[in-house]
Amino acid sequence: MSLVCRRPATRSDAVRILFLHGLAGRPAVWDQVVDRLGDEVEPWDAELPWHALADGTWSHRDDCDDALVSTVAAGAAGRPFDVVVAHSYSAGVLLEALAARRLDPSAVVLISPFYRPSTQDFDWTAISHYLNDFHLMFEEALRLGETARFSERRRAWMAGQMREQVGPYGWMRWFQQYLRTPFLDLSAVRVPALVITGDRDIAARPDDGRRLAAALPDGRFTLFADCGHFPMLEQPDRVARLVSGCTHIRVPDDPHLELT
Repeated sequence: MSLVCRRPATRSDAVRILFLHGLAGRPAVWDQVVDRLGDEVEPWDAELPWHALADGTWSHRDDCDDALVSTVAAGAAGRPFDVVVAHSYSAGVLLEALAARRLDPSAVVLISPFYRPSTQDFDWTAISHYLNDFHLMFEEALRLGETARFSERRRAWMAGQMREQVGPYGWMRWFQQYLRTPFLDLSAVRVPALVITGDRDIAARPDDGRRLAAALPDGRFTLFADCGHFPMLEQPDRVARLVSGCTHIRVPDDPHLELT
């Protein structure tokens, strides 16, 4: 797992931010956000084991999450990362590491995270939704960006291919992570955390993000209106603005922000 500096800092006081894509994602998902960041930020990213072209065998290994945590903890070029921004599955990996006190950045931003505070929140209906409608989450991603020009039929086919690529083991790896969230010791998370969720997210429910932020000792929540599972693609201006000032989670005045 290698880290890539998107743009070297031109200022000695630049904030180092690491961006982590989600399941079946890729670093390019952050392009629009990175393009909007000023020279006060030095952006980094990584192509993770669960990237879009992975064959699914990453989920057969137990060390993938640990490798990511170790990489983040080590930093790059002799310096740690100040802020870590993670989407979806990677947000869950990051959250588990924070709860276990394995990471200690200055701040984190969790975009579209999966979280439920109680085991009673998981029932057969929830499992059916995430199992049988798993492909719809990929269809949502394909409606955005460069694949938006394709026909709906072609995007549906591509979503099916992505689901097959992740495979049953990849799905189980992600869903087991989701099932573990009620057992996380969130009181151990001492870093400021900004949680961002879209109100139209069919994958990570808005209540997931809201309740996660409320459970964190220093959590803040913002709900993006008219937005799904990929705020960084749908509303990159707002994501960039929040990320730019998140070293101490200083959220700018915005009538659309809901804070808890």
